[in-house]
Amino acid sequence: MVHLDSLYRVALRLTGNPAEADDLVQETMLKAYRAWHQYEKGTNAKGWLLTILRHAFINEYRRRTRHPETVDLDAIEPFSVFEELQDDDPQGTFFDRIVDDEVLRAIDELPEQFRETVVLSDVEGLSYEEIARVLEVPVGTVKSRLFRARRMLQGKLYDYAVGMGYIKGNAT
Repeated sequence: MVHLDSLYRVALRLTGNPAEADDLVQETMLKAYRAWHQYEKGTNAKGWLLTILRHAFINEYRRRTRHPETVDLDAIEPFSVFEELQDDDPQGTFFDRIVDDEVLRAIDELPEQFRETVVLSDVEGLSYEEIARVLEVPVGTVKSRLFRARRMLQGKLYDYAVGMGYIKGNAT
């Protein structure tokens, strides 16, 4: 499917968990299949699918807040950074993951309405109008959220960028 990668990236940003992202994409595709008769040919299929994905995420979030799950701590496997980084270029992989992780962590820490908007714009490349349709908000709200989200990200990542030498300046 053409838009499957985009759906997965957005689902992963929303859920923060690969298994949950897979489930969310699967649920989205099932709902899209069931509602195919409602899709208007010639309109933005990616936007339509992202709207379904967002609604499925919201519904699942509401369900989970009403019925929280318990976790057996003994069932959780210990995590080893060394095992995770085993490959032919551990230093390169480690560096790539730190850079990516720092940016992704900053995005993940944004409030949901800003995180959704940034992911749809800066990761998925949707236009303001497409984002407005997916999020069911006016275009002006999309622009405002993007401006505020980018300022939040700038604040969160400034010291990191100075420390890594990406920009000149003084860490705060």
